[in-house]
Amino acid sequence: MAAGFKVAEPLEYHRSFLKENCRPDGRELSEFRTTTLNIGSISTADGSALVKVGNTTVICGIKAELTNPTVEAPGKGYIVPNVDLPPLCSSQFRPGPPGEQAQAASQFIADVIESSEVIQTEDLCIERGKLCWVLYCDMMCLDYDGNLLDACIVALLAALKNTKLPQVTIGSETSLPEVDLEKRRGLRIHKHPVATSFGIFDDSILIVDPTAEEESLSTTRLTVVTDDEERLCIVHKPGGTPLSGETLQECINRATARQREIQKLVDKVVRSVKTAK
Repeated sequence: MAAGFKVAEPLEYHRSFLKENCRPDGRELSEFRTTTLNIGSISTADGSALVKVGNTTVICGIKAELTNPTVEAPGKGYIVPNVDLPPLCSSQFRPGPPGEQAQAASQFIADVIESSEVIQTEDLCIERGKLCWVLYCDMMCLDYDGNLLDACIVALLAALKNTKLPQVTIGSETSLPEVDLEKRRGLRIHKHPVATSFGIFDDSILIVDPTAEEESLSTTRLTVVTDDEERLCIVHKPGGTPLSGETLQECINRATARQREIQKLVDKVVRSVKTAK
């Protein structure tokens, strides 16, 4: 009977749980799904991480390439993020060029990288005006069950912390770059941004870490990004109904607490990998 009710009236089915202050998957309204993290899982990448938030699974691989700095920023390298939502992660995605959601996610990640200053792009410059690193950060969703952005940001942050770049010098006689693959160094991570996403039902009930079904039924979605200095980097609200100042403040407070938890998880996993080596 419950299964039939869920299919026929999904919103009413969810409301019957929400009014009891719980959700169909057994979580409380303000409870996140279990988040797990592995790093260094792609041996061919310069840095990588695999993140699971509930069933939502994202893998991030970082590939560094040498290139020329742009004319506008001769003393900086750059970071190019890309989010891929292949058909294998959910039946809602089709083969072919990136859809709207994948493009919006890639732009969101690019905005977070810029506004949070997770890495200062000056650190990626090798010789001003001549040579710099470009970091291609590819995030692929392997299983989609809502809250893609939070998983992508954790995967990106962990993969950046796992990235080691080879030493590069410019030959005095040849003026060509010489790469020493044996000597590698990690990136300097300046800030630790973490995204926290919310869904709002019937313009009044706030839930954290929505599943795909909860996302489809909510009237408003919101993602708040904060860093380790409790600085607000981004508030991302793609349409929906307006939010009260109180609700927004509650979201920011929860995001700040979530940032601390995720940073602890990332640091713990990074440390355990270093120890194992």
